[in-house]
Amino acid sequence: MEENLKRREINNFILTVDGKSSSGKSTAAKLLSRKFQIPHLSSGLLYRWGAKKIIDKKPKNKVSYLRKCFKRFDYKKIKKINLHKPDISKYSAIIAKTLAVRKIIKKTQKTWVKQNKKYCVIEGRDSHLIFPNALVKFYLKANLNTAALRRFRELKKKNRKITFKEVKNDLKRRDYSDTTRKHSPLILAKDHVVIRSDILNKSEMVKKMSKMVNIRLKQKYGFRNKFRK
Repeated sequence: MEENLKRREINNFILTVDGKSSSGKSTAAKLLSRKFQIPHLSSGLLYRWGAKKIIDKKPKNKVSYLRKCFKRFDYKKIKKINLHKPDISKYSAIIAKTLAVRKIIKKTQKTWVKQNKKYCVIEGRDSHLIFPNALVKFYLKANLNTAALRRFRELKKKNRKITFKEVKNDLKRRDYSDTTRKHSPLILAKDHVVIRSDILNKSEMVKKMSKMVNIRLKQKYGFRNKFRK
């Protein structure tokens, strides 16, 4: 009874997780999702899915086509698709620079959050801008070598010919594209809570993030989280 009461009193339990490629943001978002038993949405997967749809169908009007696709998208189905392919990765970075496409993804994210009653984790590169009133805005950081090694190990399972140098250079290009694009560039904001995934292990990460969530709950609602397992 007390747990349900506390949950009803919290009208905003949105947690955002931003960061560069392979910074550990997906891991952090999933850890938060499990810890607080709330759904997790990756904006990166939305861009990748949009990129795949365009690659597959080759529509004349890409923006109009994506607008129709995202009106009936099913995130549970999207998560089951292998969207981590080189051609999809490259094209998703391209469409991410297009303002019209970003508006479609932004609207999709806001609708999804509303459907989940503002109890969720949003992972991306500009989530803190889309949800400025989020309870906590995390920013994951990792040095380039650590990030490249993570991606290399992941990709090596699917492509044995790939080299560490190729992966590192690809991350450099993607990070440059994300931080210098005209619309919603990736930035470290003043209200971001920085989590160093190259220093902390998973247990330490979730402990630090949970502590910050409880601090914000105490500040905003006067009590700590009461609806954990």
